[in-house]
Amino acid sequence: MNNNNQLKAKKSFFMHLFPWLICALGAAFYIYEYVLRITPGVITHELMAYFSINALVVSNLAAFYYYAYTPMQLPVGVLMDRFGPRRLLTFACLCCVIGSYMFGATTHLTVASVGRFLIGLGSAFAFVGVLKLATIWLPPNRFALISGLTSALGAIGAAVGFVSIQHIINHINWHQMVMYTAFSGIILAAVMFFVIKDRPSNIPVAHTQIDWADVIQGFIAVIKNPFIWVNGMVGCLLYLPASVFAELWGKQYLQAAHGYTANEAVVSLSLVFFGFAIGGPVFGFFSDYFKNRRYPMVIGAIVAAITFSAILYVPNLTHTVVNILLFIFGISYGAQIIVFAIGRELSPVYAAATAIAVTNMFVMLSGSIFETMVGKFLTLGWDHTVKDGVPIYSGADFTHALTVIPIALIAGIGLMFLLKETHAKLNSETVEQD
Repeated sequence: MNNNNQLKAKKSFFMHLFPWLICALGAAFYIYEYVLRITPGVITHELMAYFSINALVVSNLAAFYYYAYTPMQLPVGVLMDRFGPRRLLTFACLCCVIGSYMFGATTHLTVASVGRFLIGLGSAFAFVGVLKLATIWLPPNRFALISGLTSALGAIGAAVGFVSIQHIINHINWHQMVMYTAFSGIILAAVMFFVIKDRPSNIPVAHTQIDWADVIQGFIAVIKNPFIWVNGMVGCLLYLPASVFAELWGKQYLQAAHGYTANEAVVSLSLVFFGFAIGGPVFGFFSDYFKNRRYPMVIGAIVAAITFSAILYVPNLTHTVVNILLFIFGISYGAQIIVFAIGRELSPVYAAATAIAVTNMFVMLSGSIFETMVGKFLTLGWDHTVKDGVPIYSGADFTHALTVIPIALIAGIGLMFLLKETHAKLNSETVEQD
């Protein structure tokens, strides 16, 4: 009898733990794809040497990730609803694996670009997949927790990934490192395929039929709202510190302008991601608590603009001061996550998911547009200094090129005052314009 009770207790414990395990696997894929996203930022020098390319071409190569990721934000939610997360997340992870292999194994820039595109294609399913799993397997009151934890884990994964990748390439070449990430993806895809279930066993199979008329109606309702466009542009401009600086050019900038070693630079950059992991939830909490969306974003953007401008323009800063500023900078631009709440609240209730997808598409345009822009500015300011076949960009070159970030943040602040204040209320409630 005691044995039966123990077996029942163990089974009950497992049944309570299993949904969290499934969501954790989805989160693991999100962390995995985030590490793949930031990889070019650690190996920019190696990429320029290997392919004999300049900053503009490196920026274009990295941006191929966003060329796939950005437009895929629109259909990915519908695909998740139609085909379920198990097969799609497995497929997405295998896309990342194939893309990583192509990126690391080829000697041709075009093949490497296609590889980055495939990584972006697979990565587009990651965050939405976690939210879909949370919707299916966890109680509704856990959804916000999972959303916040996943965002934080992605940032922490990027921080740890920066340091880990640098440590690995100190001992082996970058090709081998990329192959290791591809092999890790194969293991992750297999585990997701065999462990993740599309639904609990007590829920019957739902043969989902997409009502395209409803999808189109919701999409039209969202894109006809000018405030959705303004909110999306705000998100795009506020994400610039991540897409351009933290994910791509930050390491090279810290080495050129502040005299960091490669190891010191990646550790300091990790502070930006750790800051974001803190700042996102904190700004979200205060925005909810005070029922105000605009002013927390304004405060975050102002602090981000001031701290980044100090890093760029104040001379003779010690490494300790730069690191503190980087951490504050990461915390402050975490206010960017509020745009997703605004997008949901500006849209009709039936089109909330579409509004979030459209908002995320705007946000990810940051990488598509501005990574290439900064690469172009670096190339224009370059004095044609070359060392061992690699273009050498000075601290002044980076300062001029990265000036786009504080300018974008200031522009974003201006756009915030064109937004309708939702007071943390859904569209079905009365929303007054301030």
